[in-house]
Parts: sequence; C-alpha cells; structure tokens
Amino acid sequence: MKLGLGLYRSLLNDSNFRFARQAGATHIVAQLVDYVKGGDSPSLTHDYLGGWGETLNEGKLWTYEELVSLRKQVESHGLTLAAIENFDPAHWYDILLDGPKKASQMEGLKATIRNVGKAGIPVMGYYFSLAGVWGWRSAPSGRGQAMSVEFKQEAIDTNSPIPNGMVWNMAYNPEAPEGVVAPVSRQEMWERFRYFLNELLPVAEENGVRLAAHPDDPPVAQLRGTARLFYQPSEYERLLEVSASPANCFEFCMGTLQEMQEGDIYGLLGRYAAAGRIGYIHFRNVIGKVPHYREAFVDEGDIDMVHALRILKENNYQGVIIPDHTPEMTCKAPWHAGMAFALGYMKGAMQAIAD
Repeated sequence: MKLGLGLYRSLLNDSNFRFARQAGATHIVAQLVDYVKGGDSPSLTHDYLGGWGETLNEGKLWTYEELVSLRKQVESHGLTLAAIENFDPAHWYDILLDGPKKASQMEGLKATIRNVGKAGIPVMGYYFSLAGVWGWRSAPSGRGQAMSVEFKQEAIDTNSPIPNGMVWNMAYNPEAPEGVVAPVSRQEMWERFRYFLNELLPVAEENGVRLAAHPDDPPVAQLRGTARLFYQPSEYERLLEVSASPANCFEFCMGTLQEMQEGDIYGLLGRYAAAGRIGYIHFRNVIGKVPHYREAFVDEGDIDMVHALRILKENNYQGVIIPDHTPEMTCKAPWHAGMAFALGYMKGAMQAIAD
C-alpha cells in the first residue's frame, strides 16, 4: 500500500508538496474545490452549520491542460497524483437536485472524466449527497485540548432545510430566490444516484478512471429534510448492486464507517480490499458513534489502526491511504503539525508490519 496526503485546492502548491514528501508520502489526493479559504494552512476554527462558502464555477469545467499541469507539478516533487476528490457542486447541482440542467451537467461530468483519464489520473472520488457534511462543530475536545471535529446530534436541528441555491453545503447561486429545497425521500435519492452512475460509469471505464463513492458523514438516515444514501454499512454496500463495473468502487472512509451504529469495519475493509473495490482510503480514527462522536488522533480512537493495516496487507491492498481530517496541534502551524503526526504514525506502522 502507498502513503498519501490529501490537499485542498488552496493548498496545492510547491511548499505543501515538499511537506508531503518530507513526511514520507509518495502520493497526493487533490481536491479542486476550495472549501478552505485564507492561505496556506487551513484551520478548524469554524463549524459546519453555516455553510462552507460558495462556488461560482458553473460552466468552468476542469480542463485537460489544468489537470496535466497539476499532475506534472506533483510529479516534479517525486510524488504521484493518485486521485481527484469531489466534483465541484457548481458542476453537478442539478444532477443532485434532479433539476432542469441535469442532462447538460451530466455531459459536463462526462467531459471532466474524459479529461481526468486523458491526464493519467486513475481515480475520481465523489460524495452523492444534498446536505453534504453538515452539523459538525470544531472544539478543543481532542487529546490535550486539541481542536477537533465533533458531532452532537442533540445540539442541532437535523430538519433545518437547505436554502435554495445551495447544495452539498455550498452556495452555487447566491442570487437564488428565497425558499428551501423540498424534502427528498430515500427512494428518490436512489433513483437519482442510479441515473448518475449508469450515465457516468461507461465513460469512466472507457477512460481508465475509477469512480469512488464516499459514505455519508455524519452518518444519519436523513439530514436537512433529505435522505442519506450511505449512512449504514449495508446501505453503502448497495453501491455494488447498482453496477458490477470495475470502475465502480468505494472511497473507504474508515472514520465515517466507524461512526455508524452498525457493521464490522475490519470485515468490510478485508472483504473489499480483497475484491479490489477500494479506490483509496481515508485513514481516520474517531471516538464514539452517532449520535455523538469526535475525531481523534490516529493512535487514540476506537479503531485499532495497526490491525487495520495488517488486514489491508493480508488482502494485498495496493492502493493509497491518506490521513483525513485530524485534530490540530498547538503551534504556529496547527494543520501541518496534525498531519505530520498522522503521516509519521502511518509511515512507522506500515514499516512495522512490512515483514
């Protein structure tokens, strides 16, 4: 298996590529949507109730030239660009909402997948959700009062509706008329999801790209009036019932799966690693489950991470593992320190089980 680092668009620069290489990473997972504003080092000083911001990129699809340029920049630091993570909400909001631009936006996603494949990037991660990540708060709840993400379901109104012009917790149309997104049932969400996969998977196959689905975080049955697809392991596994295409796979987020009320994370990890159905792995630890959990340092949570690595090795997993969010450490570069701690732990554990 390979050690990687995930970087938001604002962090995709030479300085952070050097940081990744220095910490022992060999691969990069890039997010081309800017959720994090404000410079080279993100922070957990915000929460996820007020929205992550806005995306005004409708019609501005990622070009082949842009993707190749990023890949070459990554490679110039001795790294490999393993995946792009998440479509820009401005590029597919009506696919999620079943709106009037659904067909034209699908053609845009197909063009994007062709460009990703042509640029030599093997995986495209995505998260099929209307509410997206919502309801988290950051608090000094980690070990040693480290800033960490926490979810307390009792502290939020899970039925708070999504405003018009917003999807995936980002505003794509700040001038949208007043009102809210209508409730969406689980049956309707599955119909929309099947349309998405059935349209996009053939293009992904043709262009050597795997589509990797992230589970719902927070993993609750409904959020903001909309059903969640992948809030239990059994629901997440239904992904493979939609299509047997080899391009259809999991973006296996260990933290999210551990937060769920049911399931055996070790069994899931082994089964789908052996089947070759994991695009890449978010190697994240948590303490607690829905309705109350917090993200933890990689060495202190409810998951035995070394045991998880052994399972991956036993099942010949050859893909990438990246630290996902991690608690921040008290210093001048809290995000970098938290990631360095996680990467160092992961590197050492991988070496320890190598023989």
